[in-house]
Amino acid sequence: MTRRGTTGWFCLFALVLATGAASTTARAQGSYCDALTLEQQQTKREILAALHPYDGCDETMDRCLAKKPPHPVVLRLASDICRHIKAGKGRQDIERALAKRAQTMLPTAKLASFTVDENTIAGNPQAPVRVVVYACARCPFCKVQVPALYREVTDGALKDKVRLYFRPFPLRDHAGSTEGGLAMVSAARLGRFWPFVIKMYERFDSFCPKLLSDWAVEAGMDKAAFEKEMADPKNRDALVASKQEGIRNKVEATPTLFIDGRKYVYEAQQEAVVDVLLEEYESVTASKSKP
Repeated sequence: MTRRGTTGWFCLFALVLATGAASTTARAQGSYCDALTLEQQQTKREILAALHPYDGCDETMDRCLAKKPPHPVVLRLASDICRHIKAGKGRQDIERALAKRAQTMLPTAKLASFTVDENTIAGNPQAPVRVVVYACARCPFCKVQVPALYREVTDGALKDKVRLYFRPFPLRDHAGSTEGGLAMVSAARLGRFWPFVIKMYERFDSFCPKLLSDWAVEAGMDKAAFEKEMADPKNRDALVASKQEGIRNKVEATPTLFIDGRKYVYEAQQEAVVDVLLEEYESVTASKSKP
């Protein structure tokens, strides 16, 4: 899908998708919006009457929802608004949040570029949406979000829709991040990247550089081969190159996601990440289906 921007995040575009996609998203919207209190329902009506979607319709949200069928993006945004209201957020907070979502989804002047390692791919290699994640071996947020995203693309809602690539980004203030990053690069060279990464995050609280070889064996690698890779200067060079690439792409914290080259700046909550990626999948597949 081609998107166009206007002032702020009120960017508009019209597109008609299949009714099936819209009805699927409508069920997701209902699960949040139907659970609101009467006072929250009033807040929802006020917000829907005031805001415009950044894609899919050129009217206010309430008018866009009245269309038959509503555009899937409009339904997703309505559900997101209800989610925020249910969490106790006010109108200004919700507007700021949706502005971040728009910033994530709308095209940028320059997309980030990557030198991805195919040995770090998770999910179907033919999946139409590409996500690149920069993560640190010793980041407490990464230990939760990276495995969760891996599960989604391999056996969850994003299966066959999103392919995930990993780029190590060791953080200086995290003890052991360099050793952990080298271990990740070494596991990729030996073809056991994700089994090792998942295991390392599972053992996050017991991390010790001396244990990396034992964890490599548990992940299906030969101990001597792993230790040889760990000592190979080329792998250290690869780790440095990945960090430098992340800096060029303005990575400031971990984990940082890029969706088809655009930096993800919306909520870190896994549910929000998955919803945005499903929106991107619908957009990409709709674009490809055009005559």
